[in-house]
Amino acid sequence: MCGIVGWVDYERDLGEQKPIIEAMTRTMALRGPDAQGIWIDRHAALGHRRLSVIDLEGGAQPMQAAEEGKAVACLTYSGEVYNFVKLRDELMKRGHRFTSRSDTEVVLRSYLEWGESFVDRLVGIYAFAIWDTRKEELLLVRDRVGVKPLFYQPFGSGVLFGSEPKAILAHPDIVPRVGLEGLRHVISMFRMPGDAVYEGMREVMPGHLVRVSRSGIAQRSYWKLEGYEHTDSLGVTIETIRGHLDRIMRQQTVADVPLCSLLSGGLDSSLVTAMADRILRQRSGSAVHSYSVDFADHGRAFAKDPYRDTADTPFVREFVKQVNTRHTEVVLNDRELANMQVRRAVVDALDSAWFVGSDLFPSLYLLFKAVRENSTVALSGEAADEVFGGYRWFHTPETVNLDTFPWMRVAPSKLDTLLSPDLSKELRLKEYEADCYAQALRAVPHVGKTGAEKRMREICHLHLINWLPILLDRKDRMSMAVGLEVRVPFCDHELMQYVFNTPWSMKTFDGREKSLLRAAAGDVVPKAILKRVKSPYPATQDPAYERALRACMGSVISKASPRTAQTFDVDAIRKLIDQPLNEVSIGWERGDLDHALAMSDWLERYDVELV
Repeated sequence: MCGIVGWVDYERDLGEQKPIIEAMTRTMALRGPDAQGIWIDRHAALGHRRLSVIDLEGGAQPMQAAEEGKAVACLTYSGEVYNFVKLRDELMKRGHRFTSRSDTEVVLRSYLEWGESFVDRLVGIYAFAIWDTRKEELLLVRDRVGVKPLFYQPFGSGVLFGSEPKAILAHPDIVPRVGLEGLRHVISMFRMPGDAVYEGMREVMPGHLVRVSRSGIAQRSYWKLEGYEHTDSLGVTIETIRGHLDRIMRQQTVADVPLCSLLSGGLDSSLVTAMADRILRQRSGSAVHSYSVDFADHGRAFAKDPYRDTADTPFVREFVKQVNTRHTEVVLNDRELANMQVRRAVVDALDSAWFVGSDLFPSLYLLFKAVRENSTVALSGEAADEVFGGYRWFHTPETVNLDTFPWMRVAPSKLDTLLSPDLSKELRLKEYEADCYAQALRAVPHVGKTGAEKRMREICHLHLINWLPILLDRKDRMSMAVGLEVRVPFCDHELMQYVFNTPWSMKTFDGREKSLLRAAAGDVVPKAILKRVKSPYPATQDPAYERALRACMGSVISKASPRTAQTFDVDAIRKLIDQPLNEVSIGWERGDLDHALAMSDWLERYDVELV
């Protein structure tokens, strides 16, 4: 997937700033372990770290396009454009000549042919920057759903940008300042498009492009979820979804490096894995390599919790037995999850603290690290719950009818009770949540629906716009921290647009969650998995993990720094870690303790200036 960085300044000769752009580019080394490149013009400097996936020999970056021996445009690119072969064929008919087989060159040539409107033709997951030397303009582009990250910050007479905040923070004149808005971003369990943690920094919004010129910085949307009346019958709808899935999986199983699938034993990942397996057998005769994750205690001591009725492993093994994939079970233990080196690797990947789901961040990191030993590209079932309505709270009236983001009451965070009383009061989290919720509702594209259908359209939109970005960011950062590209078939924008506009009554036509996806998967996925109730990503149930957290947090508050004392209520934390442990330790208390520990580590090691 790669990592990109850059700097534009209209009043400075950046040819004299090579050490700085080199330092910024080095911060992306984990995202791109295979190669590094830098290109500098007078007012623009672009950097690139490459993870080679397509055309391993060609496709070096930053990539230039020249006319009469002079560079007319230069591209630094991260991601995959799945329809690049079709675009290349069209461009060749229009007279373009290619020197590589890479999608990177197709993106650059598409810009030269169609200008800014070329973004409408791209299908994929990407974040990139193009410097047009003729206009002396920079174009920052992010994919429609926001699978790949891209941050920028106005600076001097121009802008700094990078795949992750760390690239911008590497500039010697940028101080890591975080205000109340940034802390709200760190603490809140929802995302507002464009927000970032650090003062002055912004994230390019999904489906947007940002143009930087001597006149300033301007942005525009080139795609968003739109509302329209769904007129297809149930049968046609199911066949259309299946057609989309066939197209998507054929596009996303193309790679010049080892490709695998992440398998949980649930409907989403099982469908992706089964379809990938069929396609790979047709192409090469070999089965897909699948991976699952479990914890050392689960095989003999799994216990139901409020979110998980069944363990993943029995369903994974049943799937593997029937489909016969080449399978690897990655078994993690609590010592690994609580290891401070692992936790710090997670914080460094995020450039911030984590929250949702306690040990989910370090366990994903360790899973991806194991997968990367044999594969460079992985397929994931992420986003199916948001697209098809899979979460339990979609189907519970008391959460559906809440006057806030519904997931906020299902897995509540009480981190604010561990913050210093003064800071907690200043943050005004309840008011912030209410304001953001109202803003999010105003963005929902209604098409004359009323009652339950109108409300469920709102619920679906909230999940796609304000919840899914958290999960996509987690997946991207944890995978790219080990140089693994994760593709997310259910984030295809055509599929997402189509399913979003199907009525809720159709999404639940058989009285279950994800009815349309089950129907589309009927002849592909084993029956036991088709019947399985939604179960989230697993979490360790061993109290040993929380004991380790308590010990680490106890050490932090016993020698609290001025910053820690300013941020946290030390007495409240001490009271929490002194509580008796539950036999099966999964709850908001553990999640908040995990969050507080990560937040403390981030604030100290990044030397964050709270403003």
